Amino acid sequence: MIDVVDVSRRYGDAQAALDHLSLHVSEGECLALLGPSGSGKSTLLNLIAGLDRPTEGTVTVGGTRVDRLSEAAAARYRRATIGLVFQFFNLLDDLTVTDNVLLPAQIAGRPAAKSRRRAGELLETLGIDRHAHAYPGRLSGGERQRVAVARALMNRPPLLLADEPTGALDTASGTEVRKLLVDLHADGQTIVLVTHDETLAAAVATRTVRLVDGQVAA
Repeated sequence: MIDVVDVSRRYGDAQAALDHLSLHVSEGECLALLGPSGSGKSTLLNLIAGLDRPTEGTVTVGGTRVDRLSEAAAARYRRATIGLVFQFFNLLDDLTVTDNVLLPAQIAGRPAAKSRRRAGELLETLGIDRHAHAYPGRLSGGERQRVAVARALMNRPPLLLADEPTGALDTASGTEVRKLLVDLHADGQTIVLVTHDETLAAAVATRTVRLVDGQVAA
């Protein structure tokens, strides 16, 4: 599903965030990217998501050369292909849980009634349907992350990218999200996960890659 070939990403005269890195991820795999801060993990995730472009090399996802996309084409690619989960949820506090989950479908112009059914199914599957009409500020951290995952899955993306999804959570909430990721992968979801949490990587990932100074560690 993902082919990153000889990719470098440099910002000005600073040390390269990624340095001639190559990586392959198969469909149905759950890959954990581990490494210290500044090792290039989030930069790599941004390149796969089409949020940034490499200085050198190629990034191909599902047959699409992501590094060649215009901004408009990259936005369409993300809507169709990528679900994004962030450390700090990025929910809109003035929208209900359901309306937060519906956002990707609305942006993609999908039929409203069908989208609402899909949102309801996701909330039920993720065990947060009782909060459908609540606002995010009234939820626990683990519940908010479940809402964020539901939003990421709204358009049935073939690839889920998760950047430190348990980093802002307490131990109990982190355990909830860990189990959720395990269940999603068991259902066939392809996941690339950036984390500092060795326990999360061991529980969820089928393969772990460590980055050091923008390269895959030997």
